[in-house]
Amino acid sequence: MNSCCFICVFAVLINKVCLQVAVEGFIGGSVVLLCSSAQHDHKLQDIDVSWRHNGSKIVFDIIPHSNSTVTQVPEYKNRTESFPQEYLRGNFSIKLNNLQHTDAGQYICYITHSSEYQTVQLIINGSISTERGTEQEEMVPSLPLLLVCIILPVMLFVVVVIFIAVFWRKKALNQQGSWKRCEFSHS
Repeated sequence: MNSCCFICVFAVLINKVCLQVAVEGFIGGSVVLLCSSAQHDHKLQDIDVSWRHNGSKIVFDIIPHSNSTVTQVPEYKNRTESFPQEYLRGNFSIKLNNLQHTDAGQYICYITHSSEYQTVQLIINGSISTERGTEQEEMVPSLPLLLVCIILPVMLFVVVVIFIAVFWRKKALNQQGSWKRCEFSHS
């Protein structure tokens, strides 16, 4: 029973890691960090979204119903933009321009009114090559994330199947043994 609980907890953790999106960017280029709400047809007065880098740096806040100025870490000023025409549809993605090495890391999008959040891992590579164009906006899963999201669930599935097979085999043997004892005692 304990191993079954462990397997369930492990499956939840794998699922949580796999929900994290990895985005690859290049020095000097741009990336779109995706964030969308499960709810649609938002009202402007309900929208309150915060983007944070590595847990604390204020990257961008989306608060269209407020007249107050948005606080933002200076290193992101004039480098971030959002898509206001998409807010009511629940799209709170941002575009980060002129990428730098220090931009690498984890970005979290908090959608306050619904307690939703999404995580994006930004991987920064060297400068943009002329062969690839002037801007890079692509989503490429990182290799470790790919391994965790594909190999571990397959291994987990195999372990669960083996566990179930052993359990049923033991149960069948126990039942078979009790039948033989009953037959022997009746003879």
